[in-house]
Amino acid sequence: MDAPAAFTDAEFYQRSFDPQEYLREFCSLSNAQGQPNTLLTQSLRSLFNMFALDGLSGHTLIDVGCGPTIYQLLSACERFQEIISLDYTDRNRRELEKWLRNEPGAFDWSPVVQYVCELEGDREKWAEKEEKLRKKVKQVLKCDVTKANPTAPVSLPPADCIVSTLCLEAACKDLATLRSALRNISTLVKPGGHLVMVTVLQETFYAFNKQVFSCLYLERSMVEEAVEGAGFDVKLSEVQPYVPGDARTDCRAVMNLVARRRASTTA
Repeated sequence: MDAPAAFTDAEFYQRSFDPQEYLREFCSLSNAQGQPNTLLTQSLRSLFNMFALDGLSGHTLIDVGCGPTIYQLLSACERFQEIISLDYTDRNRRELEKWLRNEPGAFDWSPVVQYVCELEGDREKWAEKEEKLRKKVKQVLKCDVTKANPTAPVSLPPADCIVSTLCLEAACKDLATLRSALRNISTLVKPGGHLVMVTVLQETFYAFNKQVFSCLYLERSMVEEAVEGAGFDVKLSEVQPYVPGDARTDCRAVMNLVARRRASTTA
């Protein structure tokens, strides 16, 4: 399988990205053949470690490009009082709201929540954690990272932290767009606040449900330079290899990054 000839645009996501199929394909701890979902479990462990760092706490967290998922918030919800989730597509936001409202047909996140609770030392607290997260997500809003104000026409007060997982590499067609998107989302976080990112490296596509979606090919240095250029100082940057052989993607590695927004920026 190859990347699409033209980069997947926002309207293709709005039209063709099926959140339920995505969740089935990528958000269970193991696939239909019983093989472990290493991308998910690695990300859960990395997010647990990043949100345990000193200073990564506060009142408000904004999740940029949340998709239909909550896994990226399971460790974060222990450190922040309020969460605002942002995504471009209407169906992703509706799917997330279905889980937040505990509606019939919502995706069953309980195995993933149990996994994170086990990392935190008490697997049996999973129902309590689900309830905590549901209460803390205060808003689910549309966002477009290519806009100077990503949540326009809504203006949000800057948060203590923003998290973005597996979003920007899919939303940005080239490096200039990525740099601009990082500058745009930097306005969502206070000076001195943090950016937490999980991004894939050396990936040009991912596929599910007979649809192929583009990814911006990135190297570690490109991401670090774009983050620094958006007014952040990188505090943690680590790369974990991703074993080739997954037909759904040509991803070679996953990068975890924590950066702190500079008090004054010339970006």
